[in-house]
Amino acid sequence: MNGTKLYHNPRCSKSRGVLELLRERGIEPDIVAYLDAPPSPAELRVLLDTLGLRARELLRTGEDEYRALGLADESLSESALIDAMSAHPRLIERPIFVHDGRAIIGRPPERVLELLD
Repeated sequence: MNGTKLYHNPRCSKSRGVLELLRERGIEPDIVAYLDAPPSPAELRVLLDTLGLRARELLRTGEDEYRALGLADESLSESALIDAMSAHPRLIERPIFVHDGRAIIGRPPERVLELLD
């Protein structure tokens, strides 16, 4: 996962904040509109590896889909959680900034600066 990408939801204040912060520093990332074009399970696995996270750590537990799909069930496999995120991209934590083979969740937005130093 090289290059500079932002997995972005324009309706999310944190995501907008990250984009603004990057642009203030002259960085124009490739915008990944993941809600419109959800990442495949394979893409999510690469993203998780780059983030150094397990699937459960990337889940947004406050979303209706989380409850409706019973994703709090600790017996669910990594693959099941990844498949759920691919099918229901609102479940994916955001924003995710990828830069030069590393990635970070931009919460708070200033965290993305860690990848630029």
